[in-house]
Amino acid sequence: MTETASLRALALICSLKPSPAPSSSDLIARQVLAELGKHGVTGDVVRVADHDVKPGVEVDMGEGDEWPAIREKMMAADILVISTPTWVGHMSSIAQRVLERLDGELSETDDSGRPLVAGKVAVVSVVGNEDGAHKIVADLFQGLNDIGFTIPSQGGTYWNDHAMGGTDYMDLDETPEAVASTTATLAANTAHLARALRATPYPGS
Repeated sequence: MTETASLRALALICSLKPSPAPSSSDLIARQVLAELGKHGVTGDVVRVADHDVKPGVEVDMGEGDEWPAIREKMMAADILVISTPTWVGHMSSIAQRVLERLDGELSETDDSGRPLVAGKVAVVSVVGNEDGAHKIVADLFQGLNDIGFTIPSQGGTYWNDHAMGGTDYMDLDETPEAVASTTATLAANTAHLARALRATPYPGS
């Protein structure tokens, strides 16, 4: 498997704001995709608030549920990016719903007993003008790993405003160097891991 072998990524934007409203979560996710693009990864973006994703823990919650169409895009991707804002120190309710819907993958396995998402890499980006990014990343990583995704080294990137601040990430004049560097490292490690898992899949159970 060559370092330039094509990979696909899907970014799920978990902003509470539907399109076309500006979104800091959308911005940082697109920055992650841009860095992944330097490693031969093409990406798609879905803003989850634009879709009727029903509550539940099944892959299909029936009539009107738009999660199955999003899931189809996810299953076609090698890399999943979840991007969420911070609300009162936690991930958005939409990010929590995505995690709950991904729980349905626990019952979806291949002929070797592996979760269908085994071999896919998941990373996280978080923005907020309050603290909470580390906890959000930790919560998402634990859930995603339980479901079957693989988490790369340094697979989270985030930005927080200063304590009691009110600035949005998208209102910054430029991306802080620490964030840009972290995002670049995330992308390099993620593409490397996704290629390694494609070349050498996990063993069956």
